[in-house]
Amino acid sequence: MNGTIAIIGGGVIGGGWAARFLLNGWDVAIFDPSPDVERQIDEVMANARHALPALADADMPAQGTLRFCKTVQEAVGGASWIQESVSERLDLKHKVLKEIQDHCREDAVIGSSTSGFKPSQLQEKSKRPEQIIVAHPFNPVYLLPLVELVGAQKTTTQAKEILNKLGMKPLVVRKEIDAHIADRFLEAVWREALWLVKDGVATTQEIDDSIRFGFGLRWAQMGLFETYRVAGGEAGMAHFIKQFGPALKWPWTKLMDVPELTDKLVKTIADQSDEQSGAHSIRQLERIRDDNLVGIMRALKQTNWGVGELLNAHDENMKNRDDK
Repeated sequence: MNGTIAIIGGGVIGGGWAARFLLNGWDVAIFDPSPDVERQIDEVMANARHALPALADADMPAQGTLRFCKTVQEAVGGASWIQESVSERLDLKHKVLKEIQDHCREDAVIGSSTSGFKPSQLQEKSKRPEQIIVAHPFNPVYLLPLVELVGAQKTTTQAKEILNKLGMKPLVVRKEIDAHIADRFLEAVWREALWLVKDGVATTQEIDDSIRFGFGLRWAQMGLFETYRVAGGEAGMAHFIKQFGPALKWPWTKLMDVPELTDKLVKTIADQSDEQSGAHSIRQLERIRDDNLVGIMRALKQTNWGVGELLNAHDENMKNRDDK
């Protein structure tokens, strides 16, 4: 028996967390004051039921039970993991985390889905600071396995044990830092993309094509450093750095400069995005995204490489689970 999970905030990320836990056999209690939360969760669950089992070569466990709660207190009582996924406002997170700690078990993990705040910021004025950690996932949470964990070692160790049972990849961040690891990369790429559009160098589609037909395919299975190691040939990483290192001093990027998001630039980006993707609804785009991700990840299962190795291990865990 896995236990009960509480999700506070049932938007895209909170709904993704709920789906990941539910489809792996955990009971989930959700609190979100939005009158639309049940519809939103139903739509996320429909996508998750379509996609997550398609990754597995073992029988999924029986789905857990889902409850919608009227209060935070009702949701967190008895839960072994509480995932806070409210809006990215520190004052709101402080208010919600205080209410969670007032009513939850002292030994429960309290994870925050924050993409930027450090645990020390989340823990300000909390009664049990070590209980609160960053547990930052990636959308769609029910498919993408990475979760960045930042916080007290005892709590992150506890979190890792639970995440491993979900077939996820917990990555413990060694030091507190704004935006953790992955979002710092994304922020750098995002800045460059905004400049390329503003300066009329490329459209949103051309930028996306440069990623999805090029280095994005390499990153999906080898990441950054291993890709460059291969690019260095037989001489390896040292040769690559020696050959391309001097280019780092050339004015290729505007990493520390941000274009002003004027109404004109926002309209340009929005219009190009509509032209690029407006023929599909958001739900259609989510389904297309999920099917593409499943195809890529299943291909990696055949080589037992990267996320494929993780998925194969999770298959074995599901074949050998106690409830069969």
